[in-house]
Amino acid sequence: MIPYASETFTAEEEDILRRYVTNLDRPVFALVNLPEVVKGALFARYSRSPKSLRRLFLDEFVSELDIAGDATIDATVGVARAEQLYEKVFLEYGDDSVAQLGGVHLACEQASNLVTKVLEWGRLMAYLEQSTRYVAYDSRLATGHYRYYRDPELLESPLGARYVGDMDRIFDAYGDLLVELQAWLARRHPKQPGDSDFVHRQAVRAKALDSLRGLLPAGSLSNVGIYGTGQSYELLLLRMRTHPLPEARQYAELMLEELRKVIPSFLQRIDRPERGGAWSAYLERTRSETGALVERLFPELCEPVSDASGGPSGEPSVTLVDFDPDGEEKVLAAICSPLIRRSDEEVARRVRQLGVDERRALLSSYVGQRSNRRHRPGRAFERTGYRFDIVTDYGAFRDLQRHRMLTMDWQALGPDLGYGIPPTVEEAGLAGRYQGSVERSRELYLALAPRFPEQAAYAVALAFRIRYTMQMNAREAMHLVELRSGPQGHASYRWVAQEMHRLIGEGAGHRSLAASMTFVDHDEPELERLDSERRAEQRRQAPVSGSDAIPAAP
Repeated sequence: MIPYASETFTAEEEDILRRYVTNLDRPVFALVNLPEVVKGALFARYSRSPKSLRRLFLDEFVSELDIAGDATIDATVGVARAEQLYEKVFLEYGDDSVAQLGGVHLACEQASNLVTKVLEWGRLMAYLEQSTRYVAYDSRLATGHYRYYRDPELLESPLGARYVGDMDRIFDAYGDLLVELQAWLARRHPKQPGDSDFVHRQAVRAKALDSLRGLLPAGSLSNVGIYGTGQSYELLLLRMRTHPLPEARQYAELMLEELRKVIPSFLQRIDRPERGGAWSAYLERTRSETGALVERLFPELCEPVSDASGGPSGEPSVTLVDFDPDGEEKVLAAICSPLIRRSDEEVARRVRQLGVDERRALLSSYVGQRSNRRHRPGRAFERTGYRFDIVTDYGAFRDLQRHRMLTMDWQALGPDLGYGIPPTVEEAGLAGRYQGSVERSRELYLALAPRFPEQAAYAVALAFRIRYTMQMNAREAMHLVELRSGPQGHASYRWVAQEMHRLIGEGAGHRSLAASMTFVDHDEPELERLDSERRAEQRRQAPVSGSDAIPAAP
């Protein structure tokens, strides 16, 4: 059984696509023979569109490109290239840096929300994931199925019929409530003078999608655009090949097949028993042995602690569990260190002798006058850091997990930490039906878990909470809390960013560092996307210069 839906194209469309994608019928494919700016623009549009990347390219990009010169290319049969030099350097000499010089844009479609977190693990790759804020999940695939992963082993088991039935009912509830909530929000927030119907409709729709995304199960399918080097893909595939979730292992093989068409030399080590085989075995062995030992040492801590009676329960939380009390002082020393001709130890000693006003002036000079959140101070802010223990709904986690310049680890997804009901859903009088769908998700998980401990997480609604840790330096903290507290953000992760900012100042006592994070927003807007949609419309109405046009294909 193949759990992926294939697209169909006309003969003319196939002729065009063959020049630019490495296959026409599988969920993973590479982009080739296109300008880098076009590939980047495609991926950017990808995150806000329900369309597949191939369909998006045909519908919105082809007409802007000169493709006549690519008529003789057929990317679906592989890209011919001279590889003797790469093989000599990469395989014979083992120069890993060579594999950092070749990159690939890879479209990864119809991946569950569990696998997207696996795909987005690596720090040195770029990702754009389909957003639940812009894409509704009330439509079906070409196969007639709702957009959730249909694990072959699970479907062929005695639990298969229940899995499909319950998941379909969950998506039915999502679609029904989406229509009702949008209508209620439109009445609750009437169009303001000066706003177009489009801006108002988009802001209302985003609010409704935000409020109801908790109903979607973790098995919901998503599309992810990835750009990475050969070395990054090699590391990703080695991890995926040993992942306990069958879907992740199968998806790794789909990715490897397409990547071999464009960067085969960089991936030859994966299948070598003494190289990739030994590496994968090491990862699998250490994970298995460490898990077994931790379970033996702390058996009572490995069991879920929850109220299994059902209904909304528990609370989200952000706890600062580790920080350096001397962090601000160390940041000041790091500011001075490259400007002074003395040892780091001597610089630190002299900084400790500074008075309050001198310290404030030094930090103020280094931070400067920031006119927007992208103006961030330098690496001296990396001298101190913070570790947070966080409990939020899975929807907020999947947004925050995309921050890769930090260390994040998470526990297994299940229903044991409870869930909440969004205030908007309660105010609209839809809480009972919302709760009923989430409880269906819980019961399905409990039915699947004994036989399918990994696949059972597909059933868990995004409203259920998960525990994870985030450890970051002050520079990354500034980026995260300013970006994620923005008024256009989802309420669940805005609250996390606001709490982090408060704890950096009050919990760690790093008040000066917290004060330098001037673009943290602690307000609570009612229609989060309204201002953003207004700005977007202004940009759409502005004339487009010639330099902004999409360039022709080479």
